[in-house]
Amino acid sequence: MTASTYSHTHVHVASRERDLAESKRRLDMLATFLDSAVRVPGTNVTVGADALMNVIPGIGTACAKALSGYIIWEARRLGVPPGTLVRMAGNVGVDFVISVIPVVGWFGDVFFRANRRNMDLLRAHIERTSPTGDARFTRTIDLAATTVGSGR
Repeated sequence: MTASTYSHTHVHVASRERDLAESKRRLDMLATFLDSAVRVPGTNVTVGADALMNVIPGIGTACAKALSGYIIWEARRLGVPPGTLVRMAGNVGVDFVISVIPVVGWFGDVFFRANRRNMDLLRAHIERTSPTGDARFTRTIDLAATTVGSGR
């Protein structure tokens, strides 16, 4: 590996890590907005826009699930495997079924947080596959740089 190859690889890894961190931050904000943005006064219960949008039958539920679908679409873009994407879609499906039941659905959204669950799945995928999350990968890159830099 030449110094130029190492430099290019290092920049590529750093760029990918920044993209992952930015995507995770943005999607975390969306999941929080949808599932747990506001604390109910006097309680430890939080509600999000998902529950509030479901008060508007049809359109509100469709908008909430479209935003949930965006999290899944982004997860696919970030390389989440198909099996995990199916689990994520299942979470949104359960949330949808709960949401379409009038009144019960409003309270169900407080207890079943599909978007938070999906972010947990996405976070686990990123941690498993992220080069900086794998100490062996980082040590290999550093060893290669040291070897190239010392002329060995």
